[in-house]
Amino acid sequence: MARSMTAFSTAQGQAGSFHWTWEIRSVNAKGLDLRLRVPDWIAGLEAGLRKRLGQGETGPARGNVTLNLRVSRDEAATALTLNSAQLSAVLEALADVEKAAAVRGLTLAPSRAADLLPLRGVLDTVAAEVDSSGLLGDLLADFDPVLADFMEMRDREGAAIAEVLLAQLARIEALIAEAERAAKARAPKTADAIRIALNRVLETLPGQDPQRIAQELAIIAIKSDVTEELDRLGVHVVAARELLAETGPIGRKLDFLSQEFNREANTLCAKSQDSALSAAGLEMKAVIDQMREQVQNIE
Repeated sequence: MARSMTAFSTAQGQAGSFHWTWEIRSVNAKGLDLRLRVPDWIAGLEAGLRKRLGQGETGPARGNVTLNLRVSRDEAATALTLNSAQLSAVLEALADVEKAAAVRGLTLAPSRAADLLPLRGVLDTVAAEVDSSGLLGDLLADFDPVLADFMEMRDREGAAIAEVLLAQLARIEALIAEAERAAKARAPKTADAIRIALNRVLETLPGQDPQRIAQELAIIAIKSDVTEELDRLGVHVVAARELLAETGPIGRKLDFLSQEFNREANTLCAKSQDSALSAAGLEMKAVIDQMREQVQNIE
């Protein structure tokens, strides 16, 4: 079954005070290129994710794959601590203010704790101790369904591309039959052209060996025969359908086969010497080009 190299998946998860968001996407590439952007403070996380992404059937075999993971913590996972040094400095400053006010005969209202705590530096916000020892396991377990969803999208995209390719192969097969009919209809005209050429040579160059000239013209006729190209195109159609029915990565094989399709179609057009045969060959080249573009998406 064909599998696309293009896909996207996203998901969110939570464990305790931790929240995270996954985002995984892939595009075409010659090989498997994994690019991970994950928190580096979680030991073993990147290695564990790379191992899952590189596992044959459950992970991608080809493509440029980018994985982003953002992990955050609840604000409740913080604590307030009293900065004793800063509090002492504030109290000393307050005492100095009260003394200065007394010298001037002023009486200040009594200070309350609620007045002092909001002052800068008296209370510090620090991260509370949170057990993150199980976070690695939680993240790896949560990634499995994300990866499965990602691979399912690659399978769906691949199935859609396979349908397009099968339709293009059917069109190429029809054009092969059309080219065979055109080649058969061209045969009498080719024979007439050879006879005319032979007579012209004999008239222009009297004394030449008619048999020798006929042999040379026959060689030219054989070189213009397209039977071999049409046969090979038919074989390529069968091979492409068999590849699309296989499991596992088939993109490279299909890419090579599409190049062979193109080579035979080019030769067919070069040897056609007939408008109907040329038309079939040119349309075949157009369909093959479209097929090659689709093949670039196959894993």
